[in-house]
Amino acid sequence: MLKASIRNFIYLLFLIMLSTIIDVSAQAVTIKIGDKIPDFKAIDQDGKDWHLSDHLHKSDIVIYFYPAAMTSGCTKQACGFRDSKNVFDSLGVQIVGISGDLFENLNQFKKAYDLNFDLLSDADGKIAKAFGVPVRDGGIFEKVINNKQYKLSRPITTARWTFVLDKNSTIIYKNSDVNAAKDSQIILDLLTNKEIK
Repeated sequence: MLKASIRNFIYLLFLIMLSTIIDVSAQAVTIKIGDKIPDFKAIDQDGKDWHLSDHLHKSDIVIYFYPAAMTSGCTKQACGFRDSKNVFDSLGVQIVGISGDLFENLNQFKKAYDLNFDLLSDADGKIAKAFGVPVRDGGIFEKVINNKQYKLSRPITTARWTFVLDKNSTIIYKNSDVNAAKDSQIILDLLTNKEIK
């Protein structure tokens, strides 16, 4: 009886240790300014493949992660980038938004707000995790767009973080405490004042 209790205790201890190891390995990586981001592929709002490597060596890239298409803060953030896109273009900087939304949602989001840059679907959260961006469960919500009711689904929800990558895929700016409404202007101010290099 005592041997069985000891054996059960050791087995339980082993399971606890194993779950701790699995939890630690599942956590997102920590990245910092100066780190390089490996090439990644995503699906854009039109259901087409989008490769980071196709956009590097042309210009710096603002990559912003946002929780959910069509929500208040995410719409303010996207419209800020939309309204400033000509200034970003003049500075030679591309803009890309990434969320856990399905590409069909992103297509509706882009059309509804006349967004003039690519939106990428990261439905499995792999891209967010590569950037160290926290991910949690997604959800479904209903939204009326042009007098039509839509159910928008996203498998995962990312935190709101913004990065700027240079032409060599090196992180030159990172913000994990983003103000959605001011994000685009903050980055523009830093770029025009040469505070991001």
